Amino acid sequence: MARDVAVIGVGMTKFGEFWDRGYRSLITEAGSKAIIDARIDGKDIDAVYVGSMSPGRLIGQEHVGALVADYAGLVGVPAARVEAACSSGGLALHQAYLAIKSGLYDIVVVGGVEKMTDVSTEHATVALAGAADQEWEAFHGITFPGLYALMARRHMMDYGTTEEQISLISVKNHANGKLNPYAQYQYDVTLEDVMKSSMVADPLRLMHCSPITDGAATVVLASGEKAKKVCENPIWIKGSALATDTLSLHGRKSITKVEASAMAGKKAYQMAKVKPSKIDFAEVHDCFAIAEILAIESLGFCKIGKGGEMVENGETWIDSRIPINTSGGLKAKGHPVGATGIAQAIEATWQLRGQADKRQVKGAKTGLTQNVGGSGATCTVHIFSEEK
Repeated sequence: MARDVAVIGVGMTKFGEFWDRGYRSLITEAGSKAIIDARIDGKDIDAVYVGSMSPGRLIGQEHVGALVADYAGLVGVPAARVEAACSSGGLALHQAYLAIKSGLYDIVVVGGVEKMTDVSTEHATVALAGAADQEWEAFHGITFPGLYALMARRHMMDYGTTEEQISLISVKNHANGKLNPYAQYQYDVTLEDVMKSSMVADPLRLMHCSPITDGAATVVLASGEKAKKVCENPIWIKGSALATDTLSLHGRKSITKVEASAMAGKKAYQMAKVKPSKIDFAEVHDCFAIAEILAIESLGFCKIGKGGEMVENGETWIDSRIPINTSGGLKAKGHPVGATGIAQAIEATWQLRGQADKRQVKGAKTGLTQNVGGSGATCTVHIFSEEK
């Protein structure tokens, strides 16, 4: 019989540029915080999953599962790295959820980590380009700003979405990030700041883009039976879904609808037995500002093509109809790619525990996270609830 799965502990590092810290230092800090928060010991842990996109290219380190088990003092415990580009953290969470749901394990630690600033911007860009179609996209010189610029321009042409609407997302997410002590950027930006920032790939400007970031995040999952014994306020995972689309952008029927997100969202809603209207807040994958518009449309928070209007109407702020990216999102919180999906789950947990401080969504009972790999080739969606 399938079992209930809950989050019983969370922990993360601050996100940013850390010249004096290494990969193992970051994941060890996040993991230690999560285990302390869960009030468990190493002997209680059945397995470890770690989401990490490109440690081989970025720091020359492969064999990450063994590294994490070693430095966490968990030698002998099953440990494995999970990779799905920028959705590596979300996939690690999904895999751990399935392992507990099936009855294989009772308590699983799920981490995400990336150390991205020890290499040049050019080197990091090449590493990230591995999440695109190497033969048909990256080889010909297009990078992810270029791919998302194509998506943005088509959305603007088809639905009348404006640069101002896209820019308002950055304004909102910086306002939220200012309230998040773990965020890379903790300051406000104005609409003028965003719209006057340098052009990266028309129509996307520098302040429409998430940064290169170091950081780690960890959650501890437990079966329903274990959670009740060790945790006073478990947060229940009611839905966990994974979907894929074509790797290349040109292979899709539409470049303005993220089908993998729509499919994963539909499955997660079915599992949780909720509709989009019942979601109180969402953390979505705004690697570029246009991606937030594509996310809220694909997840059913508005009709396709109406995301820009929804943003312009102020419906996605913390105190509005459906708060989006209360953490600051990838834009302000930062985007250490392997850690992003786990950090989203941590924000959802804090919101549902009532521990989000000045970012707190009043009366939050159900939250959603959406973690995207590449230009939409992979997507994981999770739905969290304070109620079993």
